[in-house]
Amino acid sequence: MKSKFTTALLAFFLGGLGIHRFYLGQNSRGILYLLFCWTFIPALIALFDFFVFIFMSEDNFNYKYNLKTGF
Repeated sequence: MKSKFTTALLAFFLGGLGIHRFYLGQNSRGILYLLFCWTFIPALIALFDFFVFIFMSEDNFNYKYNLKTGF
């Protein structure tokens, strides 16, 4: 089961490389982050992702990223 807190930390510290997307199982998005990391655009998107994950409720996070298996 994926953790919202871990995802937010990965997005903040390693988000420019897309590590948080790999953690969530979104490998195609993670590869796009890696391919364009030299432009710093993925870093800005990851900063936005960080705030989205911080303010997302635990229920919404579990529903969206934990395969809708429940809590």
